[in-house]
Amino acid sequence: QVQLVESGGDLVEAGGSLRLACVMSGNLNDLNTMGWYRQAPGKQREMVALITQDDSVNYADSVKGRFIISKDADKRTIDLEMNGLKVEDTAVYYCMATIFTTAWETYWGQGTQVTVSS
Repeated sequence: QVQLVESGGDLVEAGGSLRLACVMSGNLNDLNTMGWYRQAPGKQREMVALITQDDSVNYADSVKGRFIISKDADKRTIDLEMNGLKVEDTAVYYCMATIFTTAWETYWGQGTQVTVSS
């Protein structure tokens, strides 16, 4: 079992910055991929940024050049630095982690609200 707790969501003006943090706990021995997803009202959840154990990263086209994902193994955190925020970035942001033992397991946090005003 893995537990994920997000923080850092807030109301910010367009052009501003926020840093989201996800603290991981539980059995992290078989972590494979970690990342952030988001879901805006009336829309499907979408991938924002992913990072693997060997620090390979992948970003959604809509956030490339503005968002940076990072992880800290000692602190057991996954951070998402968001710069140049746009109104369309408004969404609930979810932390995600996948583990592979005998099968893939995916875990989600409870989400943190990011609202960008114009």
